[in-house]
Amino acid sequence: MGMYDVDINKKTGFERVSAVFGTVGSVIFESIESIVIALAISIVLYLTLITPHQVDGQSMMPTFRNQEHIIANKIIYKLREPRRGDVIIFKHSPTEDYIKRVIGVAGDEIAIIDGHVYINNEQLDESDYLADTVRTMPGPALPEGQPFTVPAGHIFVMGDNRPHSTDSRVFGPVELEAVKGEVIFVYFPFNNMRIITGPHYNLN
Repeated sequence: MGMYDVDINKKTGFERVSAVFGTVGSVIFESIESIVIALAISIVLYLTLITPHQVDGQSMMPTFRNQEHIIANKIIYKLREPRRGDVIIFKHSPTEDYIKRVIGVAGDEIAIIDGHVYINNEQLDESDYLADTVRTMPGPALPEGQPFTVPAGHIFVMGDNRPHSTDSRVFGPVELEAVKGEVIFVYFPFNNMRIITGPHYNLN
């Protein structure tokens, strides 16, 4: 190439800067696009499938700790009714949701005898989430030794922290219409992230 020849493939400084800014702009645009799509998916999931909640209180200790952040499956109970062992979120009052465990379903005869829960005359094995030393005390809605039959369209719930839980032993059965979802995941604190699965009771 002579001293007066021009390399037509060589970019000027302005062109190189423009190319760099064009690449950066493209990356930023793609990142914003990804964030918008992720937010849209999150909103759809929130409105239709899942809902976040925060545990408030000690009634489900040690299974759930105070202030843990959880996710509930909103759609599952449109496909089936709650089962014994499910951990659920339900509306207790216009301003308050509760988290409890389903102990009995419609038609179940529930009784508390000597600190143990009986379902249809069988002692309930709660060793998956209760220590052997825990005793379930009776309450106004479920006095000691007096069986209670869960009515149609209702469930009977208890907190895992039996000595410190206000539940169906106090306020009676919960209407199915009040149930908002099944707790399926703890997502915060991050070091305690875990999937929640219900126990399988061996009842006839």
